[in-house]
Amino acid sequence: MQRLLPILVAAVALALIAGCGGSSDETTTAPTTGAAQSADQQVRSAWLADSDCRPPNGASRWGCSVASYRCQGVVTGRGWSVSCSKPGKSIAFSVRPN
Repeated sequence: MQRLLPILVAAVALALIAGCGGSSDETTTAPTTGAAQSADQQVRSAWLADSDCRPPNGASRWGCSVASYRCQGVVTGRGWSVSCSKPGKSIAFSVRPN
């Protein structure tokens, strides 16, 4: 048991470090092809077009629904970070407000 604890601590630390991403101007969705890519683009386009998905004045976080997805937006130094999910599927992207 005493040997297992340092291995477990190292594994958790490595997972935390690997999960910390850098900043980027690129969309954060995983590369997809075909129908999945089209669905991702449809959700992103629907989010951009929906006035309910704009942040309320002074808000740093907000949420809205797009089709069967529930989305959460967060204000960042570079724009908005958006995460949309439904059971079994999630989409994340960044948006620079106009």
